[in-house]
Amino acid sequence: MDRQGAVGQLHAAVAAFAKAYLVTAERWCVALSGGPDSLALTAVAAPMRPTSALIVDHGLQAGSAEVAQTAQAQAIALGCVDVQVLCVRVGTDGGLEAAARAARYDALDTARSEAPVLLAHTLDDQAETVLLGLGRGSGARSIAGMRAHDPPWCRPLLGVRRSVTHAVCQQLGLTAWQDPHNTDRRFTRTRLRREVLPLLEDVLGGGVAEALARTATALREDTELIDTLAAQALAAASTGDGLDARALTALPDPVRRRVIRGWLLAGGAIGLTDKQIRGVDTLVTAWRGQGGVAVGSTLRGERLIAGRRDGMLTLRHEPV
Repeated sequence: MDRQGAVGQLHAAVAAFAKAYLVTAERWCVALSGGPDSLALTAVAAPMRPTSALIVDHGLQAGSAEVAQTAQAQAIALGCVDVQVLCVRVGTDGGLEAAARAARYDALDTARSEAPVLLAHTLDDQAETVLLGLGRGSGARSIAGMRAHDPPWCRPLLGVRRSVTHAVCQQLGLTAWQDPHNTDRRFTRTRLRREVLPLLEDVLGGGVAEALARTATALREDTELIDTLAAQALAAASTGDGLDARALTALPDPVRRRVIRGWLLAGGAIGLTDKQIRGVDTLVTAWRGQGGVAVGSTLRGERLIAGRRDGMLTLRHEPV
């Protein structure tokens, strides 16, 4: 790592991203935790355009308010035109990591005032996300990782190693907060970062993180094409609140299942699994008069049942 070139490398990544996706954005926000990745991103982004720093205090650790105050002072010193500390209450749905993430994104979305939000996810974060998807068997969409541009969320550092952001902080004399959760073995991502990826790098001779990131990019391109085809097919097969099973039968398998997934989500389904989607798919491809398939619902105390009637896939609500 050429530490003298770290700032230039990060600046080039953000500038290229802005040219590709944010030409018309007069200002942007940066999600700042105070950690090295987001601190380095803020240092580079603030001189480029008017920047608002959004600091989320999850309240999960002792001293979190002080961490937020330090990040606030750093953002001001780095030239941010506005700084907001967003205090959130983290729930329990899906576990601590998922609940904290949901609370964080909700707060950022509310505070951004229609501006895009720069997130400091790096190539290393992308590699970890791919491994998590592989381990959970979540399908191509999960293994495809994070989108670089998923409005309003912007990830200009997905091609940058974490070592570069750390070098930027050292080069600029910035003292970054070290999140204790990043060394807590109770969290799956922490163990991937500190144990699994280093082992893979050793066994496979290096370059694993970059290879996983390339895999994510390739799969992302494929899934986005299928998404486009599925959106067109969903519009053609929709009749009222149902789907024409005959129209679905003619579709290629991956496109048909993507149509079913989109239809279920639009109908209020949550927490969909590959098994559930394939179960609904059999109502089209292997119809024998079988009963419906239950999926989770956004409405408390209810579940959704996907069934088939008179050649149509339909959704109905049932109490849990």
